[in-house]
Amino acid sequence: MGEKLIMVTGGARSGKSRWAEKLAADLSQGRPVLYIATCIPRDEEMRQRVRWHQQRRPLDWITVEEEFNPAEKVRNPAPGIGVILIDCLTMWISNLLLREYRECREDSYYYENIVPAVEELAMAAGAVSCPVICVTNEVGCGIVPENRLSRIYRDLVGWSNQALARHASEVYLVCAGMAVDVKKLAAAYGWNPIQAGGGSRRL
Repeated sequence: MGEKLIMVTGGARSGKSRWAEKLAADLSQGRPVLYIATCIPRDEEMRQRVRWHQQRRPLDWITVEEEFNPAEKVRNPAPGIGVILIDCLTMWISNLLLREYRECREDSYYYENIVPAVEELAMAAGAVSCPVICVTNEVGCGIVPENRLSRIYRDLVGWSNQALARHASEVYLVCAGMAVDVKKLAAAYGWNPIQAGGGSRRL
């Protein structure tokens, strides 16, 4: 079995990616980091955001782009990789949802087809011999979106985050650039998301 899966979540511009990168650098102990980028930039704004991320990463990090199946890249890292960093889960879910979305499909279709892919990624992370850090977003903290596609996406991310957190050995919430170990905090209060039915679509 692998070492551990670490989940890093937070809102937009919370500092979560920068914090995850620092954690990856620390855990790698001088070995290369495999950076799996799930964002495929399709306009100039996104290309600029990608450049900002690239510029702050060390030159010896190995970057691969994977729009639809990051689990495949996780299963087969190059020899000598010290840490795998996936950024981010929510962009990957967006890619899957937009590929699968049809007006005629029930909402349950997306849960039944996409959340299991997240579980597969978590299992793949648990089978490799180096730590895997997965960055995600908290997208459901604002107002309810007015259109169906956005509501499906919001719900999928929430369910996917719960699924990933159940498998993760550590879960960090980043707010204003500072991280809190929420899984440790939950354990201190006796909260077990598996026993409580975490990840159920009824939540």
